[in-house]
Amino acid sequence: MCNLMRKLILKTLHLPKYFSLPPTFSLSQKSFLSNVSFLENAYENAKAYCKGKKPPPDVDVDGVFATNELDLDKVSVYGFDYDYTLACYKESVDHLIYNLGRETLVRKLKYPSDIMKLNYEPGFAVRGLHFDIGKGLLLKVDSFHQIQLGCVYRGLTPLSDEDVLNLYGQHYIPADYLESYVHNGSQQGSSKMAHLADLFSVPEMSLLCNTTEYFVNNNLDYHPDILFRDVKSAVQSIHPVMHQTVQKNPEDYLEKDPLLELFFDRLINAGKKLFLVTNSPFNFVNKGMQYLIGEHWRDIFDVIIVQARKPKFFTDENRPFRVYDLHQQDHVWDKVHNLEKGRVYCEGNVRQLQGMTGWKGRSVLYFGDHPYTDLADASLVHGWKTGAIIKELTSEIKTLNKSEFKWHVNWLQVLQQLIEEHQDVEDEPSQQLIKHWIGERDELRKETKHVFNKQFGSLFRTYHNPTYFSRRLFRFADVYTSNVTNLLRFSPKHTFYARRGALPHEYRSWFV
Repeated sequence: MCNLMRKLILKTLHLPKYFSLPPTFSLSQKSFLSNVSFLENAYENAKAYCKGKKPPPDVDVDGVFATNELDLDKVSVYGFDYDYTLACYKESVDHLIYNLGRETLVRKLKYPSDIMKLNYEPGFAVRGLHFDIGKGLLLKVDSFHQIQLGCVYRGLTPLSDEDVLNLYGQHYIPADYLESYVHNGSQQGSSKMAHLADLFSVPEMSLLCNTTEYFVNNNLDYHPDILFRDVKSAVQSIHPVMHQTVQKNPEDYLEKDPLLELFFDRLINAGKKLFLVTNSPFNFVNKGMQYLIGEHWRDIFDVIIVQARKPKFFTDENRPFRVYDLHQQDHVWDKVHNLEKGRVYCEGNVRQLQGMTGWKGRSVLYFGDHPYTDLADASLVHGWKTGAIIKELTSEIKTLNKSEFKWHVNWLQVLQQLIEEHQDVEDEPSQQLIKHWIGERDELRKETKHVFNKQFGSLFRTYHNPTYFSRRLFRFADVYTSNVTNLLRFSPKHTFYARRGALPHEYRSWFV
C-alpha cells in the first residue's frame, strides 16, 4: 500500500501516531479492524509508545491549586476556621473520638459490652463517603451520583456488585435520595443518606462499621437507622470530654506548624485584616492557639468569633453576637454595637459581621476544611472568596508522584483509547481480544484505586470520575491546599490562575 493511502486511513480513523497498519494489509479486506494480528500489533506499539514517553513531572506536595481565578491583591480580609484549618490534628484525636464514642454506646446507650473490644481501624475509611441510613451501608459516590462498585460496605465487609445492584436496582442514586434540600432558606440534610464530609467523621465511620460488623457476625437483630443515629449521638455528645482532654495535653493531639505565626505576620505587614470564625468553644480554641502560637495569639486577629454554629452563622439573620467574658468564662447580656479587637464574641451571623466591619464580597477570603459548613454559603450566598484546607492532599500527591503509579495511569489511558477505537470488531477472535483488554483495564483501575486506600480509593476520584466530594469542593472553593502556610510561598499580590482543562469535545484539538 502506498504511504499516502496509509496516511489517509490513519487520518480517517483518528488513530494516534503510535498505531501502525500491518504491511500486508489489503484494502480488499472487509474490515481490517477484525484482523487479530493487527490488534495485537496496535497493542504492542501502544505499550512501547507509552513506555518510551517521559513520565509527567511530580506534583508539588505543598502546592496551592486553583479552581477559579483568585487575585490576592484584591483580598483585604482573611478569615479562618479553627479545627483542621489552623489546628491540624494527629491520628491520636481519631482514636480519642472513637474510644469516647464507643464508651458512650456501651455505658450510656447500653450496647453489648463486647463492643468495648472493637478497636479503631486507621485507614479503613476516607472522608467524603455516604452512609445509606436505611440500608446500613457505607459507600462511595461519584460526581454523577453513581455508586462506585467495589466501594460499598456493610460493616467491614464489602458487598458484591450483584448485591449492590439487587439493593439499588441500578448504579445511580436519585438526587432526592442523595442530597440535602432547602427549606425556609435553610439547607436540610437528606433523611436517607448522610454525607460524611469532615475529618472528624472518619472515626465515627469506623465505630459505625465496627458495630455493624459485630451485630452481623453475631446474628443480632438491629435497625440500621437506629444504629446510625445512636453512633452519631454518641460521638456528638463526647465533644466536651474530647475538648477537655486535648486542652490538658495539646502536644499529644496537635501538629505544631512553626510557619503559622510567620504566615500571620506576613498578612498583617501587608495591611490585611484577620478574623477567626469557629464552632468550637473559646477555652478549647484558646489552649490550642496558645500551643500553636503563644499567649499573644488574640492580638493577631481583628475579630474572634467562637461557637458560631456554622452553617447557621451564614444562613440565620436573627442570631445576635454575644460578648464572651474572659474572666467569668461565660456570655454576657450586653448588646453588641461593634466588634472590637481583643474581645471574643459568640454566635452572631455573617450579615452583622459584614455590617459592623464593612468586610464584604470578593475582598474577603475565608479558609475552612468543610465544603458545606465553611465554604458553600460563604461563596454562593455572600460572595466571599474561599480556600479549602484538605489535609489528605499531602499523602494523595505523594502517591501521584510515584513512578509506578504514573506508569499505570498513563497506560490505563492509552489502553482505554485502544479499546474505544477498536471495540466494534465483529469476528469472534478479535472480540475475545478486546474482552481481554477490558479485563486488563479493570485490573489497572483496581490497582490505581488501592494505592490510595484499599477499601475506598482516593478522596478525589472514583475509578475515573471525580467523587461527589470533589464536585462539591471544586464548586465551593476558589483554591485548595494541604495547609494554610503553603501560601507563604506566594506574594500577597499573587494571582492564582485556574488551568484551562480540555472539554471532551476539545480534546483532539489540544496538545494533551
